[in-house]
Order: sequence, then structure tokens, then C-alpha cells
Amino acid sequence: MREPLIELTGVTRRFRAGDEETTVLRDVDLTIESGEFVAIVGASGSGKSTLMNILGCLDRPSAGSYKVGGVDTGTLSHDDLARLRRERFGFIFQRYHLLPRANAIANVEMPAIYVGMAREARRERARALLARLGLAERGSHRPAELSGGQQQRVGIARALMNGGDVILADEPTGALDSASGDEVIAILRELNALGHTVIVVTHDPHVASHASRIVEISDGAVTADGANVPSAAAPPKGRTYQGGTAPHDDATAAAARAVPTSERLGRGRTGALARFAEAAAMACSALLAHRLRTLLTMLGIVIGITSVVSIVAAGEGAKRYMLEEISRMGANTISVYPGRDWGDSLAESIQTLVAADANALREEPYVDSVTPLTSRSMLLRYGNVDVNARVSGVSESNFRVSGDELAAGIAFGAEEVRRYAQVVVIDSNTRRKLFGEHVDPLGKVVLIDNVPCVVIGVRANMRGSFFIDNTTLNVWVPYTTASARLFGQRHVEGIVVRVRAGQPSEAAEQSITELLTRRHGRKDFFTYNLDSVIKTMNKTGQALTLLLSLIAVVSLVVGGIGVMNIMLVSVTERTREIGIRMAVGARRGDVMCQFLVEAVLVCLMGGAIGIALSFGASFVLEAFVDNWRMVFSANTLVAAVVSSTLVGVVFGFAPARNAARLDPVVALARD
Repeated sequence: MREPLIELTGVTRRFRAGDEETTVLRDVDLTIESGEFVAIVGASGSGKSTLMNILGCLDRPSAGSYKVGGVDTGTLSHDDLARLRRERFGFIFQRYHLLPRANAIANVEMPAIYVGMAREARRERARALLARLGLAERGSHRPAELSGGQQQRVGIARALMNGGDVILADEPTGALDSASGDEVIAILRELNALGHTVIVVTHDPHVASHASRIVEISDGAVTADGANVPSAAAPPKGRTYQGGTAPHDDATAAAARAVPTSERLGRGRTGALARFAEAAAMACSALLAHRLRTLLTMLGIVIGITSVVSIVAAGEGAKRYMLEEISRMGANTISVYPGRDWGDSLAESIQTLVAADANALREEPYVDSVTPLTSRSMLLRYGNVDVNARVSGVSESNFRVSGDELAAGIAFGAEEVRRYAQVVVIDSNTRRKLFGEHVDPLGKVVLIDNVPCVVIGVRANMRGSFFIDNTTLNVWVPYTTASARLFGQRHVEGIVVRVRAGQPSEAAEQSITELLTRRHGRKDFFTYNLDSVIKTMNKTGQALTLLLSLIAVVSLVVGGIGVMNIMLVSVTERTREIGIRMAVGARRGDVMCQFLVEAVLVCLMGGAIGIALSFGASFVLEAFVDNWRMVFSANTLVAAVVSSTLVGVVFGFAPARNAARLDPVVALARD
């Protein structure tokens, strides 16, 4: 014996309101065979709409059994029930339940989205169904641009989109005039003639009179169930509907015929990727429909991403600027000074550092170059111009140690150092003060504390340097000349060592300390390693950037909370839309994915705007600040995109979950 299409056994539905419980359906037994046209009639409050919701798997019975095609729906999951709704049932609602922002074609094709039908295939089928129902010219119109009868026909086309083996019509003529109502009845009879099972819930005897079977329900119980002779014959082929004529030929009939299996729907891409693509398209449409609210929602994300990216880029730029400045001084240099540390009051009395120490260090394998250093502030004179300058006695390796370059002339060499040559290299400031901009200083003789010295070179000015004071006048002479002819001392005030590239700076510093300690017999000096300063600055810069980034992240979190609040409001506003999508077969995962994608898109767009504003801030900074640029790394930009996505996922999850957990019946009833 063949299983009936629909079978209800002892179905009871109770609703709880506070401490009270109301029974709406009482032990309903009902069997409906495939191909029947059944009218369920009863007064308002009799329970017929609740019965319709259970039949359409929008609701579950509190007790009893409901089987569809022999399958007990009580054992099915939410997704299995959604599959039944999209592949077996087609709903026609009294209030149409069309999406107001979508046109007729988009409303009709909605159920096919959730079975994975390819975009072009479902568009073609939607157009064919609308043409079948006399709406060929109305496909691009929104519901507000259609009459009530036309909207109901769009709803019928939507019910047929996935085949509509069972058509469930809840008061389909309740909101229509008599002419439009007759047209809807005629369409339902045609569909029944084509093989669809039609179940109509109505309180109108005229509508019920067209059914082949009438089930009466009163106070939640079935009081009568019997055959009925329809009041009129089926409408003729070529019937004229409002808005156009729908010829009844084999092709258009096939467009409306039930499609019992999903394979006949022309499935396109299926799976998570296709569902995600459709969810993204619907999310974009929803966001564009509320442009101002979308913009205000992403404002917090824009501020947060702009702050984070700008702070990180500014910190990286500052760090690189500092390192470049230190590198100009010799990033891999180690300086040796007398005393125990900076500010040692006994340092001036310690005279054990000598040029021979520098010569001994020069022989070490880890040393690239070395120079002794001794200096005084002295009077320089050329002609009738007198200036005070810093006079430094150094070796021929000084400019290699410091990395300085000459703008003109040459530096003195080992021969000049050996014979106490009275030669001098001046800086650009000294040249400008003594000679002016248009006089070539090379070969000129200047007096350094009455000692004549020939100018042989001009050091290039270190423009924009943060660490080097370019306002000071500096000149360099051989340390032998400075010691014997200018300062009258044999010891030096310091030694600067440039470590060979690739050699560990800390190990070199330790070796220098051991060598000089052996030479002096005790450790009466201290070392200053510029590399350790760089490492300290790096750590300090990273800590400061992290701290400022954490502060900026607070604004990102605030923006995320704003996104969550707006998405919660959006779920509330679109509750009926969610109910419609569930009624036509959307899974909970589909609904959740749509709202989650909306939240992520808002955050990603906010992130993109924030990144763009950060680049704009960089251009502004470069226009007003010299030698300091914000540095954007690929890691920073990727982190910004990932952060935006995570904010969307984290703060969009709760609203999306709330949307997915809505009861379809409750959602459809929401105004």
C-alpha cells in the first residue's frame, strides 16, 4: 500500500503564555493524498493557520506525529525541515510576504538560491513563471509598484520556483478584491490540474467551494472531512489575467509543473562557496539599501583601523629614522673613555689612554678601523674673522670610522699623522663662517690658536641629522699635531673602534675590554657600544608602538560594539524577511551566513577606508615634516585586513546567531 503524501496522527499543538498553556490543536488526524485540492475551513481562532504552519514544517506539533512522504518530521533537524520546505512545499501567503527592496524576479528566484540553482538558470525559470502568470512585463518592478493581485501572482510564482509539489495557500484571496481573488483561485485550480497538491486555508466558503475536498476545523479539532464537487470547471486555456495574457501551451505548463527532485532544477555550484557568494550578494544589497546607516556603522571601524595603521606606520618610520641617524655616526662603533662611567669626577685625572692603545686595537681581527680622539674648543682665525670651533685630533682612519663624507678636497693620511703635519679638514659651517659661500677654502691657511694650518678638505654637512649639532663649528687635525702643537698632552681622551662587518658587537666589546685591561693593568676606562643603544631603542620603540596600538585597538573594539548594536537592530527590523527566507527553504546556516557576511563587509569596508586615510595622513605628514616618513609594511596592511575581518566575525556573530535562531512562524508574523 502506497504511503500517503501527508499524514497527521494525534497532532496537538500547545502554546505557553506565562504560567498558562493554551491548546490550539487537539488530536488532529488527517491524511492527504498526492494531487488533491483540499480546503481547510474554520472560523478565526479555530486553529487552521496553526495547522497550516505544521503542514508546511514552519512549526512542530507538541504531541502526535506528522509524516511527509512517510518520513516523520519530528525526527528531522532544522536543516532537514528547511530542505523539505524548499524542495517539497510552496507557500502562498495572505499578505504576500514579498521582499520590498527586491523586484519581482528576485522575489521569485529566492527559493532556488537555497537549492544551489545557477544564477542564469534560476533567472530564466523566474521569468518563465512570471510570464506563465501574466507578469512578463513586470519582472523588474518592486512589490510597491504592483497591485495586490499582481503581488499574489508573484507569490504563486515563487511557490512554484522549486517545483512546488505541495502548494500551501493561507487565505490567498483575503487581501484581494473579488476579481483578483477569482484569478488566484483559477490559478490554483490550474496548478492542481497539472499535478500539484493544493492545500488552501480559508474562512471564505466561496474559496472552499472550488476544492475537491473540504476539511472543517473548530476549536482545534477536525469536525468534518468530506469530498466536494467544485463549483465551476477549470479555466480555459489562454485565460487573460490582469497585466497580460498567459497562453497555456506545453512549454509554459512545463514551467509550472512540479519538480519532485532537486536534480531537475538545474543545479549550479553547490556547497559553502556558492552559498557564501549568494550571501555576499544579498548582504551587499542590504547594505546599499541603507547607505547612511552603513557609513555611520563603519565609522568606528574606520577610526580604529586608521589609528592602528597610522600609529604602527609612524612608529616604524620613527624607528627607521633614528636608526639612519645613528648609522651616520657609525652604528657598529664602540667608544672607549677614561673613568668608570659618564660623569666620573676622576676621569680627567686618568691619562692612561694613549695612541698606542689605538694602534694595538687596529691589529685585532674584529676591528675594521680605529681612531684616537682628543678635542678642545679653540679660536680659529682667517683674515679679520675670528670664530670659536671644536678642534678634534684624530687619526687618518677617522672619517672611515665615523662614516663622514667630504664635500671637497681630501682627508689627511698616515704620512701627515706621522710627520705632525699642520693640515686641517673643516666642516661646512666653518667654511661659511670663515670664507663665505663663494670662496674656495682649499689651500687657504687658517690660524688655530696661532698655529697656521692649511685647509685640505671640507666635510659634507649632515643635513637634517637629529644627533649631530650642525650649528657647531668643527675642524679635524692629525692627533699628533693636536697633541704636540695645540694641546700639549700625550694621552688621548677617547678611542673609537669600528667593528668589522659581520662581527658580533658584544663579543668585540668584551675583547676590547680584555685587551685594554691587560695593557693598563687595571680597568680604568668604560666602553660605549652604539649597537646596544640601537637594540635598546628598538625595544623601546616596539614597546611604545605596542602601547599606542593597544590604545588604538580600544577604538576598534568600540567600533565593533557599534557594529554589533546596529546589526542587532537590523535583525529586529528584518525579522519578517528572515521568516520569508526560512519559509522558502533557507537553512539556519544560510541566514547566519548572510548577517555574518554583512557584519564582515561593513568592517572590511571600514578597514579599507581606514587604510586609505592612513596613507592620506602619510602624505600630509611628508608635506609638513622633513626626513620623517610613515612606513607601511605589507604585514601591517594584512594585519589591518585580518583585524577588520575578525571584528566583523566576533561582533557580528551574536546578531547573526539571533537571526538564525528565529522561529519562522514568529518571524513571519512580525510587522
